[in-house]
Amino acid sequence: MSQAFRRHSVVSTLALCATLALLCSCTRQASPPMSADNAGAPLAGVADVQQRLARYAPVTLKVDLSGSSQRERAMLAELMRAAEPMNTLFWLQSWGESSSLNARLKDEAVRRLASLNFGPWDRLAGNEPFIIGIGPKPAGANLYPSDITRAALDALPEAVRNDSYSIIRRDADGKLSAVPYHVAYEAPLKVAADHLRRAAEFSDDAQFTAYLRLRATALETDDYQPSDLAWMDMKSNRYDIVIGAIEDYEDGLLGVRKAFESIVVRKDTTWSARLSRFISFLPELQRGLPVPQAYKRETPGTASDLNAYDVLMYAGDANAGGKTIAINLPNDEAVQLQKGTRRLQLKNVMQAKFEKILAPIADELLAKDQLAHVRFDAFFANVMFHEVAHGLGIKNTIDGKGTVRAALQEQYSALEEAKADILGLYMVTQLLAKKELHDTTLADHYVTFVAGILRSVRFGTADAHGKANMIEFNYFADHGAFVRDAATGRYRVDVARARTAAEMLAGRILKLQGDGDYTLAKRVVTEEGMVRAELQSDMARLAARSIPVDVYFEQGTKVLGLE
Repeated sequence: MSQAFRRHSVVSTLALCATLALLCSCTRQASPPMSADNAGAPLAGVADVQQRLARYAPVTLKVDLSGSSQRERAMLAELMRAAEPMNTLFWLQSWGESSSLNARLKDEAVRRLASLNFGPWDRLAGNEPFIIGIGPKPAGANLYPSDITRAALDALPEAVRNDSYSIIRRDADGKLSAVPYHVAYEAPLKVAADHLRRAAEFSDDAQFTAYLRLRATALETDDYQPSDLAWMDMKSNRYDIVIGAIEDYEDGLLGVRKAFESIVVRKDTTWSARLSRFISFLPELQRGLPVPQAYKRETPGTASDLNAYDVLMYAGDANAGGKTIAINLPNDEAVQLQKGTRRLQLKNVMQAKFEKILAPIADELLAKDQLAHVRFDAFFANVMFHEVAHGLGIKNTIDGKGTVRAALQEQYSALEEAKADILGLYMVTQLLAKKELHDTTLADHYVTFVAGILRSVRFGTADAHGKANMIEFNYFADHGAFVRDAATGRYRVDVARARTAAEMLAGRILKLQGDGDYTLAKRVVTEEGMVRAELQSDMARLAARSIPVDVYFEQGTKVLGLE
């Protein structure tokens, strides 16, 4: 949900093939990421497929709908049907047609693993291939020709290179051009848009109805900003849907092209009431950031809302590999500066990850006398303030280079996630000092934070969040925020030093972003976003104990009793 649609004159005749056949041609890899001699042969998984599957713990996305009206139930069913095409779309963006891979896989377990990863690369293991005959994942996934070079991309007009809502393809003459999403993916986008409009017919909330119709138009035009603005104005709707081309993590080449996803949610009004007041503190917290004035001169929007939700369905990018537990959208900087963002805390999935993954990790790796500080409320608050902290700092470089996102390109996501993590701790520290947080301590949040890093770094450093966690973990280690007992292999958090390290790292990242220094950003992410040998051995201990890395969902209209 980033920038308004930008049409440009360089779209070639390739962009005119707006038919379903385009999904089989324009969206396929120019050079399949497998050896040529295996191109038509059956494929087999590697020996550890069952071990890879065991990294996922099952979670059923089922909530009590007994209090929902028949119109709400009908609307919810249509929302979930609108979400389903995002799976097809993300397959096309990540690999190509799913059938082109599944038809060649001999083993059901391998097909299951490919389904969880939307392709043949393990997202929880640095995108390493788990199918014999498949090469490394192209940095740009299937958003670009797999053999494209950075020099070729840099030679394109800026409007083409940085268009968030297009794929790059070669025409019959070998010339690179951009194909808008609404052309390349016309058929599945129409299905999703039709279901959104049907859902709008069952909605009794005028603002939600308007948003659904605008979002349907966005899918068909790539112009997301009107629906982003409408989404920010919604306040009273009980159900909600995030849908469209939203995050750019899949684009490892330029970090600009958005991937399709959807998350369908229902608001938890009790928990939401506890959270709503924190947004008002953003301007004050911005003024107190530990950086010179130039790096905090922007005023964060306070029209944002902060609420807790239960998830009913994940689809597309959101359902690939590691699953998100919170949402902070829209990504459009213009909308953020005008209206802020909305933060959705996905409580039921967060609770499941805490119980199934984070708590067992803490039992294995943290000092025993600090385990009492590992608490769900602290985990929930850390994640919540991470999302709120995306609104702090600076969106535009201080020397007029443009947005931080544009200046840092593919390095932006990892540094932005690290910023949000660390400024989330800064917010906790400040709010505790103001006595705005109750029944919790600084030790609860810092000990739980370290346990959270040990959880999420297992997603691998191919993931922006994994790189961010390693930057934080290594910085904390180097500044004495915790020590590891060599005899027990357990980590003890030094809260005072951790607080100091967090403030120092916050200032470092904020300045790096404000300066828009791409070269330095790349060096920081490359050199500091790595898993060191000692931590790697600790990760092996967790694997030996069969502690899951993440979850997969049993979900859908049948699970919810809607059909």
